[in-house]
Amino acid sequence: MNLALFDLDNTLLRGDSDFEWAQFLIEKGVLDRELYEAKNEQFYADYKAGTLDIHEFLEFQLKPLSRHTRKELDRWHREFMETRVKPMMLSAAFELVRKHEGDLCAIVTATNRFVTQPIAEAFGVPNLIATEPEVEDGEFTGRPAGTPSFREGKITRLKAWLDSRGERLEDFSQSWFYSDSLNDLPLLGLVSNPVAVDPDPTLRLHAQNSGWPVISLRQVL
Repeated sequence: MNLALFDLDNTLLRGDSDFEWAQFLIEKGVLDRELYEAKNEQFYADYKAGTLDIHEFLEFQLKPLSRHTRKELDRWHREFMETRVKPMMLSAAFELVRKHEGDLCAIVTATNRFVTQPIAEAFGVPNLIATEPEVEDGEFTGRPAGTPSFREGKITRLKAWLDSRGERLEDFSQSWFYSDSLNDLPLLGLVSNPVAVDPDPTLRLHAQNSGWPVISLRQVL
């Protein structure tokens, strides 16, 4: 069996589910536009520049989850899926996932599991490695649990997941990781088949210099 790993935001999706979730809450009036919109845009710019402070961002991202019941959050997420996420789901991304039928597949994303679990399910990817929001008595605390799945943290979380299965990355004869972001260079450098997908300029240059494939899911594969 081979291993296929997929980044989510701006890779399988034409957009960023993290950013869009905050914008969705702002549009609903759940978050104050004046307080949150500029911060959301700045964090997104920092992420794209490779300068994001993940702990500062997670405080911003997860704190609103603690202010509402899980039932209410789940109801909002269903609306979010229909209005924000489905329009970002690329048909070529579904084709790419299908190409790896028979492989062990996982989405590996920095975005938290609450936002991304339904998206992974919609893509038909059975395994998700995401930043974990802390839960107590079924409700979110507003804090992360464990290592955020970001930059080198993706490697830490991937190895822990494989270890829980009694496996190591070296056990797979072929491994793929598909990503758009310079932030994923650590994990891209670890697999046998790194693939840059609609990459940012830094990743594109690195991929070209390293001889990695560069593909687009925003055009037909």
